[in-house]
Amino acid sequence: MNSKKRSLITALMMAMFLGAVEGTVVTTAIPTIVKDLQGFQIISLVFSVYLLASAISTPIYGKLSDLYGRKNILSIGIFIFITGSFLCGLSQNMYMLIGFRVIQGLGAGSIFTVTYTIVGDVFTLEERPKVQGALGTVWGIASLAGPFLGGIIIETLTWHWIFFINIPFGILSVILLQKNIQENFEKKKQCFDFAGIITLSAAMMIFLNMFLSIDSANANQNRFLVLSTAATVLLLFLFYRIEKKAKEPIFPFAIFTKESSSINLICFFASTIMIGMDCYMPIYLQNVLGFSAKISGLSMAPMSISWLIASVVLGRCMVRRGGKTANLISIVIVLISTLLLPTLGIQSPLIFVLIYVFLMGFGFGGAFTTLTIMVQESVEYSKRGAATAANSLVKTLGETIGISIFGSIFNLSITKFFVARGIPGVDPGNLYKSSANHPAVTAELTKLSLNNSLHVLFILFIVVSGLALILSICMPDRKRNAEP
Repeated sequence: MNSKKRSLITALMMAMFLGAVEGTVVTTAIPTIVKDLQGFQIISLVFSVYLLASAISTPIYGKLSDLYGRKNILSIGIFIFITGSFLCGLSQNMYMLIGFRVIQGLGAGSIFTVTYTIVGDVFTLEERPKVQGALGTVWGIASLAGPFLGGIIIETLTWHWIFFINIPFGILSVILLQKNIQENFEKKKQCFDFAGIITLSAAMMIFLNMFLSIDSANANQNRFLVLSTAATVLLLFLFYRIEKKAKEPIFPFAIFTKESSSINLICFFASTIMIGMDCYMPIYLQNVLGFSAKISGLSMAPMSISWLIASVVLGRCMVRRGGKTANLISIVIVLISTLLLPTLGIQSPLIFVLIYVFLMGFGFGGAFTTLTIMVQESVEYSKRGAATAANSLVKTLGETIGISIFGSIFNLSITKFFVARGIPGVDPGNLYKSSANHPAVTAELTKLSLNNSLHVLFILFIVVSGLALILSICMPDRKRNAEP
């Protein structure tokens, strides 16, 4: 691997770190931000608008990168991201912060899509697993470094600097990208699919908002869900009709082969398990086992380590045995790790968690690396950006839908736990304050309710990983050209 490729890897890792660390840093800083800007009631919007903007912009960046080149579109996306970061840092109230988080999310959509497309273009099949493993490891580093970095910035400076700090790294990433990628795109007038963008964006906004709002139950919740579903179906039907006639569709239907559809479904299921582990394993470590946030964060480190190892090991397996075999091994490992989760209890040794997390990271590292390469290899170069964007969008949908459903089931399980013991009216959202209204809600019962509810989710993880395994077995296996 030559020096230009190494510099490019540095640029891609830096860009990925920008998007990955943003979530963990903001999570750490949000109590301070809300206290300063006075807006606790709309705190969830700080995260949901970022997620929505990122999801909506993902397919747009994928298509733009096919039409106008990868490095320029990624560079533009990074500049949009750091512009949004700068404006977030200047925010004087919660509404300004939420508005500027939309800009940040619009930039993040390019980072999560075009980065992987560039890997598929520039690196050989033998090199890609190592590069994608490095990019995957960035997420693990971000999950550990984010809270630590956020805490230091808030203590030594102010919360505004958690956004300003992105700017120099973003600029350096763009410089390295421009310097180390050579692209030759014919300059000609392109027909852009504006009608497709509008209908797909509207459909995604309504669909994702339906899941993001699922916890805010009220008398009109069922009506809201029905209307949202109907509107989503109608808009997707219009999108289908528009794309059939469009000269340069956002998602050319040629990218949705039997192979790529299987890959995307497996990614969807794997993403739901991964986001569930990211969110609920820290709850188990801190609220059930009683470890500190620092220990909890460090306990997730084995996942990042095994992710990188699996990317290399199973990447080589993919070259020798084919993508289906490498993916099948990965998903089997994910299934084994989920089968072990129900053995965790209120007095389980920490070493059990470390082993299970390590196994799961190995499975995820192999699966996501292999599946990303396979989806890129399933289409020609001119459609690679769109195919990667579709895959990224499916992962985002998996995370959003998964965490919403898991959250609802988790809360419902806590309520049922206390009702079964003759203690109705416990609010899962204020579980630790419930003892004031319900003297019977002891610390031990609270811990048991959380452990019980987590085990319900662990069973769901097993079911979802089982579905992913069935799809992996049924997935077509085709030999493809290894070079980009």
